[in-house]
Amino acid sequence: MAFNILIVDDSETMRAVVKKVVTMSGVAVGQFLEAANGREALEVLEGAWVDVILSDINMPEMNGIELLQEIKKNVVFKHVPVIMITTEASQARMDEAARHGAAGYIKKPFVPETIKAVLLDVLEKAYAQRLQEEKAPEESSGIDEDLDF
Repeated sequence: MAFNILIVDDSETMRAVVKKVVTMSGVAVGQFLEAANGREALEVLEGAWVDVILSDINMPEMNGIELLQEIKKNVVFKHVPVIMITTEASQARMDEAARHGAAGYIKKPFVPETIKAVLLDVLEKAYAQRLQEEKAPEESSGIDEDLDF
C-alpha cells in the first residue's frame, strides 16, 4: 500500500530532504504533497487525500501547533495523523504538540530508519483506530439483546 504524505515546512530545502529520506527509507509513497506553512497545508488538505502529515513546528503565518489545532477541529481530516519534524529541543514544546494531537515526532537531523519506524508505527495505529471506530456502531445495534420475545 502506498501512502500520500504531506510535508509542511517553510524551508523548500528541508521539504526536499524529508522527501529524499522518506524515499530512502523504503516506505511506499503514492504521492508527496508540500506546503510552506500551516495555512497552505490546510488548503492542500481541502483538495487532496493525505494519509499522514510530516510538519515542522516553527513556521511563519501558521505554525505546526496551530496547524494541529485546526486539523483536529475539522471533521473531514481530523483523523489524519500528524508527525512533527523539528529541531525543537524543548520537551515542553513536544508535550504541547502531543496535547494538541500530534501522533509522534522526529528530531532533526534524522535518518531513513528513524523516519520509517515512526511513519509505520503512526500509520499502523491510525489504521487500527479507524477500524475500531468503524466497528463500534456495528457492535452496538441499540437493541437490548437480553430481551426475550
